[in-house]
Amino acid sequence: MRLQSTHVDTRHLRELLADGNTAAAAELAFALTPTELADLLVRLGPTELALLESHLGTERIADAVAELDPSEAARLLVRFSRAEAADILEEMEPDDATDVVEELGEGEAEHILAEMRSADAEEIRELLAYPPQTAGGRMTPDFVAISPGLTVAAAMRLIRAQAPDAETIYYVYVTDRYNRLQGVVSLRDLVLAEPRQLIADVMRRQVIHVPAAADQEQAARLLLDHNLLALPVVDYQGRLLGVITIDDVADVLEEEATEDIEKLGGSQPLEEPYLSASMFQIFRKRIVWLLVLFLAATQTSTVISIFSLELEHVVALSFFIPLLIGTGGNVGSQIVTTVVRAMAVGEVRFTHLWRVLGRELVICLVVGLVMAAATMIRAGTMNLDLGIAVSAALAALFIVLWAGSVAAMLPMVLRRLGLDPAVMSAPLITTFVDGTGLLIYFLIARAVLNL
Repeated sequence: MRLQSTHVDTRHLRELLADGNTAAAAELAFALTPTELADLLVRLGPTELALLESHLGTERIADAVAELDPSEAARLLVRFSRAEAADILEEMEPDDATDVVEELGEGEAEHILAEMRSADAEEIRELLAYPPQTAGGRMTPDFVAISPGLTVAAAMRLIRAQAPDAETIYYVYVTDRYNRLQGVVSLRDLVLAEPRQLIADVMRRQVIHVPAAADQEQAARLLLDHNLLALPVVDYQGRLLGVITIDDVADVLEEEATEDIEKLGGSQPLEEPYLSASMFQIFRKRIVWLLVLFLAATQTSTVISIFSLELEHVVALSFFIPLLIGTGGNVGSQIVTTVVRAMAVGEVRFTHLWRVLGRELVICLVVGLVMAAATMIRAGTMNLDLGIAVSAALAALFIVLWAGSVAAMLPMVLRRLGLDPAVMSAPLITTFVDGTGLLIYFLIARAVLNL
């Protein structure tokens, strides 16, 4: 319903702008949430945006831009004048603004940064120095830091002064004169403490923190595992650089989950929303893996050619080829998806290899027996020879066990080798099990039918 109302508002608002009734259009836009306003802004042209910005104000526009994907926000930002774009970035949180600037062309980014206040531009340049997928690239430098020698009363006065520019004040970090992280004190602890107490007596000295070079997913998991609202980021000397807040973690986990899902499908992840990506970009992300898997899949045709004489003598064996290779691939994909997800959330590590393998073999034994029974029933409905039915049923059992064994171990082995299990596991399992499953089938058929 919200999207529908936004569409109606957009059409009516554009009509008001076209008629020169900018005040009425701005009043309509003020009624929208930041997310709805962002959906509206991306539909407007440069002239309409300029008119609306003059009435809505930069802060309101900045709140809406922050709701967009960085690549989409960058495309919207260049529709404003460079001065207007600079004003919008200044109103955004530094980490959000940095994400948008990273998506701008280098030349355009420098032009817009040159229009900004020097302090704000310098903050963004410092954040740009960190790779975007690291804790440093995700942090915001807007935090509250105090000295351990302050009293609680003095600290509260300082917090009140810094709070309007800080992204969070629920945690107040304690640093020494070299800006090295010494401790943390929550706002709750400060409120409950005696005004004359020193911060050094109130603060907690064991602070969960993360290096700036750490992967963003590692930082997100650390924050969630310890139920924190913010996580301090430090350099190699222990100096406090910034904080990652809980709202940043939601974005990180969404990005990582999207990336893993795309990789599990055998495609390199897109760097921008699907509808914003060009068809050539999507093609380029998919074609490499498809060609690799195509070459790997030639093993299936090789196996069939090797056992071509058996197929000529017993044509009915070919009836079960699609069923068996499909079953093996499906079982492998199910297990790989489960194991990769468990690895991603830290539930499974390489040390659990044999435990995972044992569990999956027991499960696959039961699954294999069920599939074998189903295969026998199917062979019976086709009035096939008992030997063919037994061959297919045994093959179903052993293919399920084989697929389960490979799928249980492959992701952890790939991770151990420094490879990405998400991008390689599911496509490789399906392709590998197709060929090896057929080999198992024909070897069993050869033994049972004395071919």
